[in-house]
Amino acid sequence: MINEPKTLVKCSVSNCHFWGEANLCQAEKIVIEIDAHASRNLNEEFGEEHFNDHKDKARTSAATCCLTFRPRS
Repeated sequence: MINEPKTLVKCSVSNCHFWGEANLCQAEKIVIEIDAHASRNLNEEFGEEHFNDHKDKARTSAATCCLTFRPRS
């Protein structure tokens, strides 16, 4: 098995479960969506089926959001 280098993702949301030292995201995977879909509940069992293969276009980075966020307990 080839170990691929992990992409470093900086984040400023310090109350996220995956937030780590030097503002680096420690999540195994990151889900990013356009704001138009941000209110969708991807925790439902069918959630991934509807978002797995769709493609959207964002005009700016401000039009996107990270759905990986989980509040720190």
